[in-house]
Amino acid sequence: MDTLECMRIFVHVATDGGFTSAAKRLNIKVPAVSRAIAQLETRLSSRLFHRTTRRVALTETGERYLSRSLEILSSYDDAEAEARSATAHPTGRLRVHARSSFGHQLLVPAVLQYQQRFSSLCIEVAMTGASTRLLEDGYDASIVIASELPNSGLVCVRLGTIGGVVCAAPSYLEAHGTPATPEALSAHHCLQLTAPIFSFDRWTSKRDGARIAVNAGAARLTVNAMEALAPAVTRGLGIAILPAGVALPGLRSKALVQLLCEYETQPVNVYAVYRSRRFLDAKIRAFIDVLREEVPAMLDADERALSGLEAGGLASATITELAA
Repeated sequence: MDTLECMRIFVHVATDGGFTSAAKRLNIKVPAVSRAIAQLETRLSSRLFHRTTRRVALTETGERYLSRSLEILSSYDDAEAEARSATAHPTGRLRVHARSSFGHQLLVPAVLQYQQRFSSLCIEVAMTGASTRLLEDGYDASIVIASELPNSGLVCVRLGTIGGVVCAAPSYLEAHGTPATPEALSAHHCLQLTAPIFSFDRWTSKRDGARIAVNAGAARLTVNAMEALAPAVTRGLGIAILPAGVALPGLRSKALVQLLCEYETQPVNVYAVYRSRRFLDAKIRAFIDVLREEVPAMLDADERALSGLEAGGLASATITELAA
């Protein structure tokens, strides 16, 4: 019998007035109560009760031990209730992470929605240029964008797919021409993202079910963050693959032209990653639920907007049309 259980039995003996009363209250046998008190007294090397055939009374040591036992058991019960509540109701502080390259554009709207639903929670958002280690870094969840994830002990929920948009500035196309096929990219300046979102030196496309992998052209610029890649494309430094949500502002303003529209270019997956399904904290479960609602909707909105531009002839307009 562990010490905490013996302590709880001791409190009942002291407050219920005897071994028999405590046994009835706890629905155990009287000998079990006797063993628990004897175990405590042996452990403490002190007598807790004066025993006679008619009554049981606390010793002076027993009175002091009772006072501290009540405090300890109350704290223990509060801790258990708080832990159980955490798996039932979102409470406390939520720490979430995303790679700043693009994941934050999906994470921040979800975090704002989550904060509106659970205004009493504190939320800590970290956006870095490197992948995180959830366990070591203490995050509750992370948004990860990659072609696929390695096997690990983490739980991964696929939230959707981001299509790659091959695009360039009109000024670049005026100077270097417009590639008509993926193979033609090898003759161009292809700006590279050195991150596990799009392949560094080989770009892949698909048309009519056939996969095409090409060596990207001379890397005029390599960066490790999407924030640096997008303006470089807009400034006319070369051709790049941008996620639909990143490319859309430039396509709408005609600062960018979409290329190879008939090809499906290098889609990647969006994952929510967290540590365990077992006894999942309610704040994490609720956040994953928000991500399941918000992220697919955002990705779908980007795809519909891109399709609308293509249908309107803007995203894939020729240089002559853009200059007209």
